[in-house]
Amino acid sequence: MVRVKRGKSAHKRRKNVLRQTKGYRWGRKSKYKSAKEALHHALSYSYRDRRTKKRNFRRLWQTQISAACKSNDLSYNKFISGLKKEKINLDRKILAELAKKEPDIFKKIVKEVK
Repeated sequence: MVRVKRGKSAHKRRKNVLRQTKGYRWGRKSKYKSAKEALHHALSYSYRDRRTKKRNFRRLWQTQISAACKSNDLSYNKFISGLKKEKINLDRKILAELAKKEPDIFKKIVKEVK
């Protein structure tokens, strides 16, 4: 049977890993073993944090809406339950934008809910 040396494929794989870790600090950008481990962690963190980002933004929007509601003498949970009773279908992202950029419109929504 013919011997297969695999030099080209191994070199290509290593080169690809080092290309992906370009810009990393210290030896993780140039030493294959360190780069491979750093890349593995980076990819798993990016997968995890794409989901975490959604949670963090929702928390931020809730805080912004809560602050705007308190300035209009209404608690956050009463505001949200009022929105559901009045069948106003605005998500938290839009409500937070309105509270921040268009406070007059947000006040009208609060009046509708009260």
